[in-house]
Amino acid sequence: MASLREVKSKIHSVKSTQQITSAMQMVSTVKLQRAQRISERFFPYQQKINELLMNFLYTEEEKKEKTQSVFEEKREVKKIAIVAFSANMSLCGSFNTNVIKEFIKTTNHYKHLGKENILIYAVGKKIAQAVKNLDFTPKGVYEDLANKPNYEDATKIADELMGLFKKKKIDKVIVIYHHFKTKGSQILTHKSILPLSIEKYKVKAPPSHIKYIVEPDKETILKELIPIVIRLTLYNALLESHTSEHAARSIAMQTATDNADDMLEDLSLLYNKSRQESITNELLDIIGASFK
Repeated sequence: MASLREVKSKIHSVKSTQQITSAMQMVSTVKLQRAQRISERFFPYQQKINELLMNFLYTEEEKKEKTQSVFEEKREVKKIAIVAFSANMSLCGSFNTNVIKEFIKTTNHYKHLGKENILIYAVGKKIAQAVKNLDFTPKGVYEDLANKPNYEDATKIADELMGLFKKKKIDKVIVIYHHFKTKGSQILTHKSILPLSIEKYKVKAPPSHIKYIVEPDKETILKELIPIVIRLTLYNALLESHTSEHAARSIAMQTATDNADDMLEDLSLLYNKSRQESITNELLDIIGASFK
């Protein structure tokens, strides 16, 4: 059985670790609340833009002539871009591991294209390290963006991707991120944002359908509207990843704190048992000495 000093040292060590995990859990909870507020404020704007596109496409469906955007063009995939979102730090459960696994799975699927035809935009330190470990040279690394999401930088990435797609330098854009559902549920998401599939925006009867009078013309409106939708889609992925990171870290630190409580309980029982055994042995020594 471990000595009293060893058990006492372990108790002290676990208590110190518990203080750290508890503090990190509180910090993550505060950051999660802030990230959720940003997402909630952004959601109505994104919803309204999607509604505009939905109504516009519904109007187009009623016409014989349909306008197609260059960003809808589907062609043979010879070169792709992958935008992967991770955290800059660990201690968030399987958050980073899941993203890296999905990234490896995706690159393996397109390995026949050759590494030179797979452009990678790594948002977050952990995915950037994984990309380099796999002998890829990232097209862009955005560590600051993972900590402080902002629309301007997300737009620059989206505009660069749209420019490459428009010039036919890439044929597909894939994003890998965690979709934030609840604090206890973050869903790893893999989806294509280019070419844009507008079928999901087409509905038979939009709840707030408006027949627009289009000026100057439908081509110009679609040319302006679709890039906005793509920018918002990428920015939304950034916000969701950021929110999911803090949710995952909050849960992980809460679990670690609870585990520390269990360990302290077991160590306290062991300490008391060892102490009682030590006292009993001392009493037996005293009693044995009195009979000599």
